[in-house]
Amino acid sequence: MAATSDDELDAFLESETIAVIGCSTTPGKPAHDVPAYLQTQGYRVIPINPFADEILGERAYDSLAAVEPTVDLVDVFRPSAEIPDVLAAVKKRHADRGDASRVWIQLGISHDEAVQAAVEDGLAVVQDRCLKVEHARLRG
Repeated sequence: MAATSDDELDAFLESETIAVIGCSTTPGKPAHDVPAYLQTQGYRVIPINPFADEILGERAYDSLAAVEPTVDLVDVFRPSAEIPDVLAAVKKRHADRGDASRVWIQLGISHDEAVQAAVEDGLAVVQDRCLKVEHARLRG
């Protein structure tokens, strides 16, 4: 499902654990500030950044495949050109572990063809929307 309605978007917010691909160590960057906001709202954020050991007080992982805890939602801060590879990693994790069935691709990032293929493979995907903005709008 490619989520667009408020009810569909709100269903993504039922998640508890969010893996953030491209999570940044730099305050002021959206890839840092959005996950920090999510933590203040009670979500567990699992940073994925191969260049960091820890971000926002959580262990940072090199890849989605390396993440040990169960993941409810994958939030993506990577360039549009990388979305096919990111979605392939999510699909593999979902097939192998049964989690990570929801993907949120941040504002300004999209790849219609890869998203369509992911939806056809059973993932629920939001693209080109800010998770922080939508959370504040729907749950604030």
